Amino acid sequence: MAAKEPQEVARAAVTVGVKKAELRWDKTLVGSFLAGTYIAFGGLVAITVSAGLDPELWGSLPTLFTGAAFTLGLVLVLIAGSHLLTGNMLLVPLSAMQGRLSWADVLRNFSLVLIGNLAGAVFVAYFLAVQTGVIGDIGSEAGSPGALAYERLAVIAEAKAVHESNWQIFLRALGCNWLVCLAVWISLASDQVSGKILGIFFPIMAFVAMGFDHLIANMFFLPAAIFAGVPDLDWDDTVRNWVFAFAGNLVGAVVFVATTYWYMYLRDDQPNQATPSKDHD
Repeated sequence: MAAKEPQEVARAAVTVGVKKAELRWDKTLVGSFLAGTYIAFGGLVAITVSAGLDPELWGSLPTLFTGAAFTLGLVLVLIAGSHLLTGNMLLVPLSAMQGRLSWADVLRNFSLVLIGNLAGAVFVAYFLAVQTGVIGDIGSEAGSPGALAYERLAVIAEAKAVHESNWQIFLRALGCNWLVCLAVWISLASDQVSGKILGIFFPIMAFVAMGFDHLIANMFFLPAAIFAGVPDLDWDDTVRNWVFAFAGNLVGAVVFVATTYWYMYLRDDQPNQATPSKDHD
């Protein structure tokens, strides 16, 4: 299996980041909507495969099953092609550090991708999770698949939005996107689909199994819980989680992956002039 050396991966990441930032605004929004739905699909299948597993019998294994299933989301994002904010937090700032983009380009890309990701995640949460009955509600028949999925979703959502402090959300989000960006980085090292999937699997499985916070995943879990009627959960709790998850994801990506790998593999390269802005209309 052919694999790039780390310095080659760094250069490939810059090229991808430039392409993402220079993409026309409407294509960025459509691709971002798709990425939001893909991550939500990963969250939905993770709930369904781990629903009904009694921790007294299974111990912590349900978190492993949740993490393994959730990897579907990033596999779809990276293999099918779309734009995910947490991955762009690595790729686009890295390109700016190398002088290929302006920081205004970074802000523009982040804003468009955030809007599209949110729309996609909420779409799946409302229409494909709750309205389909895959996720039941508080009145679902006990023991039914919908009721079991509802109970599993309630546990996940309440842990993230109610029980975690702001500091815990930030730190869990930092650790999450450190691992997510490593998954993106490793996937760039392979030119084969099988190699990319293998590189994605372990970091994503790990962050989910440890209960870390991924902003876009939480844009699915928390609205889905509200739509399903999980008590003691409201939009104030949800927005609070999103704010600190965004901050932690950003630090995890920019400080611990983009900056460190730029310093190791790109800092001594001949700097490139910033690419002139293209017409984004």
